[in-house]
Amino acid sequence: MSLLSGCLYPEENKSQNKIPYDAQVKSVQEAVDTYQKDTGGLLPIKTKEEDTPIYQKYPLDFKKLVPQYLNEVPGNAFESGGIFQYVIIDAEEDPEVKIFDLRMAERIREVNIRIQAQDYPPFEKQVAENVYKLNYKELGYDDEVYVQSPYTNHNLPLVINGDGEIFVDYSMDLYDKVKDRNDVKEGEDIRRLLTDDSLFVPAYSLPYTIDDKNEPVFMTK
Repeated sequence: MSLLSGCLYPEENKSQNKIPYDAQVKSVQEAVDTYQKDTGGLLPIKTKEEDTPIYQKYPLDFKKLVPQYLNEVPGNAFESGGIFQYVIIDAEEDPEVKIFDLRMAERIREVNIRIQAQDYPPFEKQVAENVYKLNYKELGYDDEVYVQSPYTNHNLPLVINGDGEIFVDYSMDLYDKVKDRNDVKEGEDIRRLLTDDSLFVPAYSLPYTIDDKNEPVFMTK
């Protein structure tokens, strides 16, 4: 979240900075592959804390790629004034370049500021073990706060845990993914279904699995 202080996106009014071009992600993937081969398996990533959520844990360090492996930083990347953070998933087995929309982080930050102003998070109801919905009226909002899904453009709600950490609830997107499948199991983290055929990772998410009705549920135990 510290990325988001001050001027978030200095060139965010440029429409090309908001488009997740497949070609840009592909070119970065090729650069990462070559870098890894040349360095004996190292990845061009920034160091993050060990407990950083998995889909934000391996942000790309473009300083290690430009200009030797990549002519320039993609225009849609945060480092170039874009709205996307480039990250790597499956870092240890099959490193793959993905992105997420940093406007989600800004929305979460706005809610956090209001929570901090009143010193406590106003829980509305519990939706899973240690997962709650917020009472937005107590925070001064007229309506519930949402973020836009990168997968379906659905409005996704936010949830909060007992430690005051806010997450995006991807249940609706995951429901669409699992409803016609029989190859997922209870106890398995099903967020991978969102990354399999998309440029995006489910950033700011909790783990999910399925219940006995084959529907997505928070995996919080």
